[in-house]
Amino acid sequence: MYSQTSQPLTKHDQQPTNRPKSAVKKALLAFNSVMMSIGNCGGPLMLRLYFIHGGNRVWLSSWLFTAGWPIIILPLAISYIHRRRTATAGNRTELIFMREPLLFFGSAVIGLLTGLDNYLFSYGMARLPVSTSSLIIASQLAFTAGFAFLLVKQRFTSYTVNAVVLLTIGGAILALHSSGDRPAGESNKEYIAGFLMTLGAAVLYGLILPLIELMYKKTKQSLTYTLILEIQLVMSLFGTILCTIGMLINNDFQVIAREGREFGLGNTKYYVVLVMSAIIWQCFFVGAVGVIFYSSSLFSGIVIALLLPAVEILAVIFFREKFQAEKGVSLALNLWGFVSYFYGEIKQSKKMKLKLVELQKTQGITTIIQNV
Repeated sequence: MYSQTSQPLTKHDQQPTNRPKSAVKKALLAFNSVMMSIGNCGGPLMLRLYFIHGGNRVWLSSWLFTAGWPIIILPLAISYIHRRRTATAGNRTELIFMREPLLFFGSAVIGLLTGLDNYLFSYGMARLPVSTSSLIIASQLAFTAGFAFLLVKQRFTSYTVNAVVLLTIGGAILALHSSGDRPAGESNKEYIAGFLMTLGAAVLYGLILPLIELMYKKTKQSLTYTLILEIQLVMSLFGTILCTIGMLINNDFQVIAREGREFGLGNTKYYVVLVMSAIIWQCFFVGAVGVIFYSSSLFSGIVIALLLPAVEILAVIFFREKFQAEKGVSLALNLWGFVSYFYGEIKQSKKMKLKLVELQKTQGITTIIQNV
C-alpha cells in the first residue's frame, strides 16, 4: 500500500527523512483506517436517523460533517506545548498558517469544497435510503482513481486496476432492485434530484482526495501527524464556515429548538444525534486525511468502497431496509477487490526491496573498486 510513492533509495536518501519509520507508519495507517471506518459506517447511519425521525434541515446536517473540528484543538494544544518545551534553538513551533501561508490557503480551498460536497451528500441522503446512496457513492472510487492518475500521477498495476473494477462493480450491483427501497410518499422528481446530488457528491469527493495528496506532495514542510491535524482543522473550519452561511440564509438556527421538540425520538435524543454525528464525521475526515498521508488517495477511496457493504448490512439491522441477494454479491466482490489490491501491493513491495538490495550491492562493489 506504500508503493505508489516509493522510490529506490540512494545513499543520500538513507539519511533521516520527514517520513515516519516503517513500523510506525503501518501502525498509524491502521489507526487512521479504523478512524475512517468508524466515520464511514456510522456517519451515514446517524444522518439517515436524523432524517427518518423528522429532521429536514439539509444545511444543518451538512454543517455536522465538519462542526466537530474543536475536538482537534486538544491534541494540537498538547502537541504545541510539548514542542515548545522540547524545542531547540532554530526549531519553529508555530502553527501551519504562521509558517506556510500557501499550505493554509490550499487547506482552506479544499475545506470549502468539502463543505459543498457535504451539502450535496446531505441533500441526497434526505431523499434516498442508505442502500441507494451507498450504491452511488461506490462510483466515487472510479473518480478517485481517475483524478489520482491526472493530479498525482498514480501508478496502476494490473492488481490495482482489478481492485478498482471489482469494487466499482460491487457497488453498481446494489442498483438492482434499489427502486424498491424508495421512501414512501416521495415523488419521482425528488428521488431523481437526490440521486443526482449524491452522484455529484461522489464526483466531488473523488476529486478532493487526490487534491489532499497533491497538497502533501507540494508542501515544503516536514510532514508529521501534527501537521495532518492542523490541515484537517483548517479544512473543517472553512467547511463549517460555508455551511454556517447556508444555515443563516436558510434560517436553520431559528428552527433547531422547534425541530428538537418535534423529533420522533424525543428532544434530548435529537441533540444526542446531532452531537454524535459531528463526532463520528470528524473521525472520518481525520482518518481520511491520515490514510492519504500514510498511503495514498487511491487507498483511501478503496477503504471507503470496501466499507459500503458494511453500511448496507448496518442499515438492514437498524433501519429494517431490505437485504436482497445483490447486496451479498456486492459484499463478496468488494472483499475480492480489496484482497486483490493488497496482494498486488505486497508483490510490488517485494520488488522494491529486491531493487534496494541490488542497489546496495552495486554501491558496495563501486566503493570497493574506488578504494582499490
